[in-house]
Order: sequence, then C-alpha cells, then structure tokens
Amino acid sequence: MGVELGSLVFIDEVDLEDFRGKTLAVDASSIIHQFLALVRYPTGVPLMDSEGHITSSLAGLFYRSTKLVYRHGIELIFVFDGKPPPIKFSWFTKEERQKRRQRFEKSLKEWREALDRGDIRTAFSKAVTTGMIDSDIISDAKRLLYLLGMPMVQAPSEAEAQASYIAKKGRAWAVNSRDFDSLLFGAPRMARYVSIAGVYRGIGMPSRPEVIDLKKTLQHLGITYSQLIDAAILMG
Repeated sequence: MGVELGSLVFIDEVDLEDFRGKTLAVDASSIIHQFLALVRYPTGVPLMDSEGHITSSLAGLFYRSTKLVYRHGIELIFVFDGKPPPIKFSWFTKEERQKRRQRFEKSLKEWREALDRGDIRTAFSKAVTTGMIDSDIISDAKRLLYLLGMPMVQAPSEAEAQASYIAKKGRAWAVNSRDFDSLLFGAPRMARYVSIAGVYRGIGMPSRPEVIDLKKTLQHLGITYSQLIDAAILMG
C-alpha cells in the first residue's frame, strides 16, 4: 500500500467537475484491486459470468471509466505494472506467505459465519478483503480498455512510478492512486477517491475527491523534496 503520509500531506477536497478537461494517469492495479473488493452483491459475493469467472473488476472499470470520460470530461491513461524490482518482495518469506494465507482463510471463515447468522453488513466487510488479482483478471482488464479505446501504458516495472513520470513530464495533470508513493516518485499532484458514487469501500462513508499537491505539501511542511523522501524512508 505504500508509505502512509496522510498526516503530513496538504489535502484539498474538490469536486469531480474540477477534473474536467484534465488527464489522470491511473495506477491500474490499484483500481482493479479496489473493484475486486467493492463491486459485489450485498452478501459479499463478487460478480461472475456464466462460467464462474469473476467480473467485478470489469464492471467497475466499464462504468467508472465511461462515466468519468463521457460525463465528466476526464481523460484517463491506465498504467499497468511490469516486473517488480527484486527488492520489493525480498522480505516476503515463507512465514509471511503463510501468515497472509491464514489471514485470507480467516476472512473467508468470518464471511461465511456472518452470512449464516444473517449479518449482511459484517459479511460484506469481511468479503471485501478476499479479492485476489491474477494474470487473467489483468488480461481481461486490458482487453476491455482496448475495446473502449482507453489509452494504456505497460510499465517496465512499478506502475505508480511510471504514472508519476508521465505526470512529471506534463502528459497527465495528476496520478490517480490510493497510495502516497506517487509524491515520492515526483508526481506534481495525486488524486484520490475519484469516484462516481461518492462513497468509499462501499460502506456508506461519504467521500469527495482529494488532490494532494507536491509543491503545496513541501511548502506546508517547510521541507525539500529530498527531505520528504528521507522522512518516508524513516517511516518505513
């Protein structure tokens, strides 16, 4: 999820119309993960086709992207992850993989138990943590975006780094991602919660789009860009 800089950055709450005529470089994997978690039936069951393939991410991509582009005049560039840098998962030991698997199985168990007792709200909150992205889901997403005529970029490595580079070079106004790492990669701005429904995580939490400006953040903190990176390293 990246470094948690939420308590440090300068955040402006805006409206969707403030993005009209602007281009956002989208961290595709981040958005797909979000749709896999949230686009579900009230019971927490994901959307599926007749053969049992999960289509939650496709539904989310289709409706969100088309509405942002055609209703709100926002241009989107989807950036997909390439090969991760070796250091990224150097900490991902066998024990850590086992812990993640145990957390996943625990969420599945709690989801089923909540359904059995008719606690739909709890069931949904447990189900959102069980979404898993794979190569088929990524391939289907690329195919859909291609058919929609949406611009796509295949990053050589980290999508967020590539999206930040696109914004830094002026090809996009901001990076659309949930993570603050975009600022550390040098993006001049990042946009969060660019949502049609105006809710986050599907549990009735009202949210407005947020814009975090790198220059304003540095001025607000009275530090340099290099010092922000140093602070992020110290925070871990």
